[in-house]
Amino acid sequence: MFSEGSAAEGAVLIKSIILYSSSSLEFHIICDQSAQDYLERRLNLVTHPKHNVLVRFYRIPHDNMVARIHREGAINTDHSAGVPGLMKLFIHEILPPTVKRAIFVDTDAFFISDPVELWDRFDASKPGTAIVMPYHPDQSEPDWHNANRICSCIMLLNLERLRELRLMDSSYYRDDPQAARVPALAPPAFEAMFGKPVEAGDGRMRYEGVKLGDQGYWWAIVDHRPDIFEYLSFDWEVSSCLMDMYMKGLGDDDADDAHERYVQVHTDNTPDAGRAILPKMVHFNCLDGVDRYFDWPGWSDPNDGLAHRWLPAVRYHVGYKWLWLNQPASNATLTIQTLYDIKFADEIFALERAGTTADISA
Repeated sequence: MFSEGSAAEGAVLIKSIILYSSSSLEFHIICDQSAQDYLERRLNLVTHPKHNVLVRFYRIPHDNMVARIHREGAINTDHSAGVPGLMKLFIHEILPPTVKRAIFVDTDAFFISDPVELWDRFDASKPGTAIVMPYHPDQSEPDWHNANRICSCIMLLNLERLRELRLMDSSYYRDDPQAARVPALAPPAFEAMFGKPVEAGDGRMRYEGVKLGDQGYWWAIVDHRPDIFEYLSFDWEVSSCLMDMYMKGLGDDDADDAHERYVQVHTDNTPDAGRAILPKMVHFNCLDGVDRYFDWPGWSDPNDGLAHRWLPAVRYHVGYKWLWLNQPASNATLTIQTLYDIKFADEIFALERAGTTADISA
């Protein structure tokens, strides 16, 4: 989160997770000062949560993010999320090795069910799986290299596995004779989809034709290495962008399974074909023109289908007071930590190699 606007959206997401969770929680938030300030004002209102909550802020200067991208060698973006958006490709490097698994969720989403159910999906994954995310084989957009066939808006990441595979490259690895013998996973995937990098000026290289920001790169990775990828049920990705929420929405509380299957859209020829989507998380993306999805003018349009089906849910979760998350009889705590001197995994590698060399020469 790198603005107060993204923090305002993210606050609703965090609030929904605390509200519905049946277990203790850890939040790892990569952010700037404005986002942290916004979130802390609300988190400090929760003095007696139902379950223990740890919130850890990771403060990475913009220049450090740019430097890591440059060390990779050729990734770039023209997406509105900018450089911070590409940090989704480096979560396994930013979070410490003690964090072995994580769920990433875009800020413009919130849960309407227990997030522990989603965490349990890790246990159903095969041993070699590193990435679990929604998969839409029915979608096609050649100009995007078909990157709309996945959604990096929600991802279950086996960080330990991504570290073992050395997902992203770095000049620090390429310059080390021993490390260079084991190439990073991503470059062959990127070249298979986008071709070899081309000159971009200032001595830089870049992959051409990458669309949808980090999602374009994630698509190249899972398309090239399907052995480390598994599909995530659409229940966890009820999205307003492209998918039209699968035409799901509030109302008709007595609707049966047959009716729900009949009215839903965008599920034919997908892994979820033939079954009713049961929304557990909703995602309000592609609502253009505003910094915060809940400020979208369409919500006030009585003829808008999305507003008709989901406005009450948005109002409830945005307006639910942080104070109401307290359980006076609870002994659980909410703990906030801030980490500043964050080093990417490739930086730690270089420092360790330098130390080893110094020790040997001494």
